[in-house]
Amino acid sequence: MSRMIINMKSLLYDFSTLIYPELCYCCETALMKQEKLICTSCLVNIPRTYYHLVEGNPIEKIFWGRAKVERATSYFLFQKGSNYQQLLHSLKYRGVREIGVELGRNFGNEMNDISYFDDVDMVVPVPLHPKKEKKRGYNQSLAIAEGLSLAIHKPVDSKVLIRKHFSQSQTRKGRFSRWENVSELFDVKNLVDFEGKHILLVDDVVTTGSTLEACAQAILKCPSAKVSIATLAFATI
Repeated sequence: MSRMIINMKSLLYDFSTLIYPELCYCCETALMKQEKLICTSCLVNIPRTYYHLVEGNPIEKIFWGRAKVERATSYFLFQKGSNYQQLLHSLKYRGVREIGVELGRNFGNEMNDISYFDDVDMVVPVPLHPKKEKKRGYNQSLAIAEGLSLAIHKPVDSKVLIRKHFSQSQTRKGRFSRWENVSELFDVKNLVDFEGKHILLVDDVVTTGSTLEACAQAILKCPSAKVSIATLAFATI
């Protein structure tokens, strides 16, 4: 009886997806039954950086002389106009939070290839201002952090690092304007919470690194704290 019910559910699923197929958020082709959100082809062909394998990589160089960052990496290269830009847009502006979790998990699985991140104590997303988070409905960086956490088996903390003020979008700003916009935005509620901890700071995209630098500087006020950085994408300007 139970096998018959399972078979009926499977048939109903197959019939519904035939009429209303689930599409890949990257290339918009129909997903196979075992695929979720992103098709296998798009996942295989994502333009990975593999920077987690390279010390002194371009992401780490962004922070040289600006903030003491242990290691920094991004999952893939952001290419304007590519399908992967559409993927990030769906995550950030179209309410598809699950993309962040799924990509974060895939990224974390690759980071497990090396032992450097083994001593990370917690995964911390770049916080949104409560007004912006309420309007969007979620923090995309937290979704990514949750996916990473599932893969690297480290807890997520989204309460200690806070954004104090609302800021304008960074999208059309230059390097100095971005830094002016975020330099005093972040704080740590209780320095003891991050004392002696290695924090993996997570965001969706790194461009100039101003936001991540400001977050890192806030965390590094905690005694003996260390910061590493992981973002989904690296966008050059």
